[in-house]
Amino acid sequence: MPVRRLEAIFALNPKGANLRRGLEVVGFLLLPLIVLGLLDKERYWLSLSFAALFVGMSDPGGVYRDRVREMAWVAIVGTLLTAIGFAIGGGPWGWVVVSAFVVTLLSGLALKFGVHRFTSAAMLNSWFLVALTVPAGQHLDRAHSDWSGQALAWLIGAALWIGLTFVVWLVKGRTEHASNFPEIPGDITVTTLSRNAVMFAVIRAVAVTGAIAIAFGFHLPNADWMPIATLAAMKGTLDQTSLVAEQRLIGALIGAVVAAVFLMTVQSKHVLEAVIIVLASLAATLRGVNYAIYCAAMAALVLIAIDVSHPANLKAEADRVLFTLAGVGIAWLVMLLADRLQRSSAQRAT
Repeated sequence: MPVRRLEAIFALNPKGANLRRGLEVVGFLLLPLIVLGLLDKERYWLSLSFAALFVGMSDPGGVYRDRVREMAWVAIVGTLLTAIGFAIGGGPWGWVVVSAFVVTLLSGLALKFGVHRFTSAAMLNSWFLVALTVPAGQHLDRAHSDWSGQALAWLIGAALWIGLTFVVWLVKGRTEHASNFPEIPGDITVTTLSRNAVMFAVIRAVAVTGAIAIAFGFHLPNADWMPIATLAAMKGTLDQTSLVAEQRLIGALIGAVVAAVFLMTVQSKHVLEAVIIVLASLAATLRGVNYAIYCAAMAALVLIAIDVSHPANLKAEADRVLFTLAGVGIAWLVMLLADRLQRSSAQRAT
């Protein structure tokens, strides 16, 4: 890759740093970890923390009524996906494949309801893949995955964040509040999906589902990294630039390497949980500084979350990185196909 292209991919915007937001994420994720640890309910921390993080990112800012509406649908859908994911993740792979296809397809079609809701749907999509893989990786069936408890933990995490925003809204005199993530487009305009957008949503769903089918159908250890990498590396829509697509690809690879290093060198579950908090804080702080770095932090966060309780060795980490490369390869091929379809459609239109 040319040096100039790499410079563009990793170009920094220091003014985009938001340290206050990063510290807020640390505080909100650390406190539940301490409380749940004292109650011996630490197994629910991932669901609770991802709920707070993603519901917080779904807050578009503005009038509080509109903010609550957007956060509430993420909370409700996330609760449902958490229950389904933990319930079927350790069961027959056919149900896993079908559910992954449906959820990924619907998240792609969410573009109809605006870019902001599409972004929220994409976050829920990534969480659903985590919810599927955690019980499978721990060899838990439906009776032992505690899917109802995990769903309740997600709902509580979402409710805590919404409750916090309500208190802040009251303290500030019930005025409009800017989005905590202004880098995420706030557009919630309902539009008509183009043929290319629908086609890309289908192709994207097929790509992620194919990776899921390979990982779950062949019972390959550590292959659960492949569908996560596929989803993380694919650009969200056909309208995104090639630069953004390259940043997602490289970010996914860097995140996989970072996750592999931590999982191989750190044996303490508590330390890995602290690493997840730090990565979430970095993602929140650096979202506006560089998109590739943000993608790397988010990919590492999700991948460590999948395997936080798993023992690791050199072979396991090599397999994880290999499957990540396979997932990125699937994403690259699908993006190449989608771009060619787009160009072909544009040529026919002219």
